[in-house]
Amino acid sequence: MLHAHQFQPSCSTSPASSIEATGVSPNSFVRKSVPRPSAVFDTYWRFAVERQAIYHRRITGASSPWTADSILQRHKFTNAYRASDRVSQYLIREVIYGGNFDWPSTVLRVLLFKIFNKIETWKLLEHVFGPIDARSFNVEAFANVLEQAKSTGGSIYSAAYIMPSGVSAGPRGRKHVMHLELLASEIAKGLPADLLEAQTMEAAYQRLLSIPSFGRFLAYQFIIDLNYAAEFNFSEMEFVVPGPGARDGIRKCFVDLGGYNETDIIRWVTERQSQEFERLGLKFADLWGRPLQLIDCQNLFCEVDKYARVAHPDVSGISGRTRIKQKFAVNMQPVPSPWFPPKWKINGAIHRVAQTGRSRK
Repeated sequence: MLHAHQFQPSCSTSPASSIEATGVSPNSFVRKSVPRPSAVFDTYWRFAVERQAIYHRRITGASSPWTADSILQRHKFTNAYRASDRVSQYLIREVIYGGNFDWPSTVLRVLLFKIFNKIETWKLLEHVFGPIDARSFNVEAFANVLEQAKSTGGSIYSAAYIMPSGVSAGPRGRKHVMHLELLASEIAKGLPADLLEAQTMEAAYQRLLSIPSFGRFLAYQFIIDLNYAAEFNFSEMEFVVPGPGARDGIRKCFVDLGGYNETDIIRWVTERQSQEFERLGLKFADLWGRPLQLIDCQNLFCEVDKYARVAHPDVSGISGRTRIKQKFAVNMQPVPSPWFPPKWKINGAIHRVAQTGRSRK
């Protein structure tokens, strides 16, 4: 189990860009009262270090167990970097960069994959229909294949998050039909062009948020997914939306948020990552030179919320949950060499690690 050290807070000066709604000049700064961390705050950083160390051990071929941490040995947690997770890796490598697709097809492929968020569902559809693109996408045909898969007792949606049914469940009263029809409708209404016209990640997020049944959490996750594509080049440090799990984790990591809201907290934590690792004497093996981004620190709050249910059972969050549901099962299959959006310029370093069989971190 990870152990906590005491945090020594300091004054914080925040740029007015985070408080533009107050009417302060963009060139001015305001003094905010800093958040007051709880004992879980140090656990946040120690968890990030150990979870990332597990990742590096696995991809360099180390044998199980990959950690001495009893909680991480028993329970399943996502990677420190969102793009490193199995489903994100499949999305990047196969769904986005697995062929020469035009932009409307890329938008369709990403959203179709992420709505179900299940690799097996995607493989089934491509097995039946071949490479999926905007021209060949057919709601009726896809719905029939998915209906048949459901009739055999299979699950076509991932359990990672719940996809809402929306205002209508389609003419046959089925959620998957509604989602297919919704996607076809948005593509026809010009969603791909609308997204390309967006000047900021937040503007693109707002367009996704306008889609029925896409709430704040899903719209943010989906713009992060679309941003892996070559057509977008938004920084993952530009914009963040706290999800429900992250809010729980933030509540556990801080006794008092001070003058910050939850979005401010995620940015504050992300920007001080080097200071925090140094303060705790921790060596963080990053993603081949890429530091944690807003989306990663947002996800880490969600994972630390779960970890703290066992490590800090006396610290309450918002949901009141006390157990970690998912158990970790060792998979001895070799972990595929990771591959990230080429615009990140880190794939060459990964290739060198694969050749030597060890990380330089």
